[in-house]
Amino acid sequence: MEEKGYIHVYTGNGKGKTTAALGLSLRAVCAGKKVFFGQFVKGMKYSEVKALEYLPDFEMEQFGLNCFIYNEPNEEDIEAARKGLQKIKDIINSSEYDVVVLDEVNIALYYKLFDIDEVLEILRNRPENIEVICTGRFAKEELIEIADLVTEMKEVKHYYNEGVMAREGIEC
Repeated sequence: MEEKGYIHVYTGNGKGKTTAALGLSLRAVCAGKKVFFGQFVKGMKYSEVKALEYLPDFEMEQFGLNCFIYNEPNEEDIEAARKGLQKIKDIINSSEYDVVVLDEVNIALYYKLFDIDEVLEILRNRPENIEVICTGRFAKEELIEIADLVTEMKEVKHYYNEGVMAREGIEC
């Protein structure tokens, strides 16, 4: 008997959304599940990309060229995100994976790289046993409504404000 899969949303302005999704992914792989981790917007080689070398049944792909967060996305950014969304749709529909992560999908939606209705259609039409995790700030209300679990990370205090830059293995 297959388990029902749920939709998680990790959002908010605090640190830990991608980290939480990675933690769930590790737990799933260690339980014998297969995970696909798609990163929208991101194109830089964060430390977690190396997980492919260490974790069986864990696949990761980045659907960003660079990090344009402080600029406006260009046509190449939009095309990369749209191709990524199509790949996510194909992966979900293949039923090859137990857990599918749409890392920073909320940021992709915020920057209008694709439309919320496209994401909702993918989620509503997924096979029932697939667990889906959507991360990123600015989660759309429509996504929150269909989610089964929503966690908001709230920044209370952060050492970035004291000038501490991102550290390898901790933030990147």
